[in-house]
Amino acid sequence: MESDVKRGIWRMVHAERAALADDLARLDAGQWDAPSLCEGWTVHDVAAHLVDTARTTRIGFVAGLARARFDFDRQNARGVERERGASPQETLERLRRVASRTTTPPAPLDTRLVEEIVHGEDIRRAVGLVRSYPQEAVVRALRLQARTPAAFGGAKETVASVRLTATDADLSIGEGPEVAGPALSLLLAASGRQQALGELGGPGVSALTATV
Repeated sequence: MESDVKRGIWRMVHAERAALADDLARLDAGQWDAPSLCEGWTVHDVAAHLVDTARTTRIGFVAGLARARFDFDRQNARGVERERGASPQETLERLRRVASRTTTPPAPLDTRLVEEIVHGEDIRRAVGLVRSYPQEAVVRALRLQARTPAAFGGAKETVASVRLTATDADLSIGEGPEVAGPALSLLLAASGRQQALGELGGPGVSALTATV
């Protein structure tokens, strides 16, 4: 049963990588240089980051983190620099080549869904593209973010004082004033994307806004 779940997750990850590559192929040079929702990174930078994370292995992650003096931001910046091609087309080809990889850092497998969905939206929202993500993928990603500490890239502290309620899925997480909205918007807000806060409602929005 566990192996079936893993295969299902990887199928969703691979589908998201392929879909993003197809969307990136539609962009012009100016759109590749546009600021993404991920602070400090352009669309091109985010695409390079996704190449880097797709290549990451458990051993490679630990070694890279040590070289970065255990600074996650420095490690990510080095990954972007390493995988960012000389042109958008080169980076896109790199992304297509790694789309079917099944390597992962030492973290829950659902982190791969968080990476693909959140960073996919970092890109798409910056250039006006829309994707309808599989509900299961978004729900799994949101559940993981809600229970993962910020020190490991999650949102446990951010959502600790509110109850997240998805209006498009059977999902309610946490205790406290309610924050309600589409599961994707909840995931983005929990991941620090302030642009999604306007898509949420309920008495807990102000508390969530103060932490995002």
